[in-house]
Amino acid sequence: MTGEQAEAERFAELFRGVYLTFHRRDRPRSELPGASRAMLEHLALAGPLTIGEAAAHMRRAQSVISEIVTHLERDGLLERENDPGDRRRTLIWLTPGGQEALRRDRQVLDVDLLARALARLSPGQADGLNAAMRALTDCAQSDGGRTYGGEGHDHDVKL
Repeated sequence: MTGEQAEAERFAELFRGVYLTFHRRDRPRSELPGASRAMLEHLALAGPLTIGEAAAHMRRAQSVISEIVTHLERDGLLERENDPGDRRRTLIWLTPGGQEALRRDRQVLDVDLLARALARLSPGQADGLNAAMRALTDCAQSDGGRTYGGEGHDHDVKL
């Protein structure tokens, strides 16, 4: 086993401990149904789209996407707006409420518990920890590793 492999295994074990210690336990992982979450995530990555474009991107029937959009619009998470470049087109986009719902849904760790633990570190350790995590993620992405969005996404997401 190489030194890098041993370091990777130690990091993986520590990461598992961090996840088990700090993951959210206050509610189910997601309050959004899968199709709704997928629609909000896709719009956040791709930007405003027409229903037809969203259907093509998500490889779903336009009627299915229209139904999802109507539900999300009724819940105040999406809105329809005229395309400024072509008034004949109507775009769908996240409302501030949709952006907040997506932010909460993405939150894997209990931030309050994590903040209390980070406050007990010596000066500079929290900054060093965050810098090291950023550097590790950047190295993986520059080597062609998976992006934050995960496998199968056609968009790179920078943290």
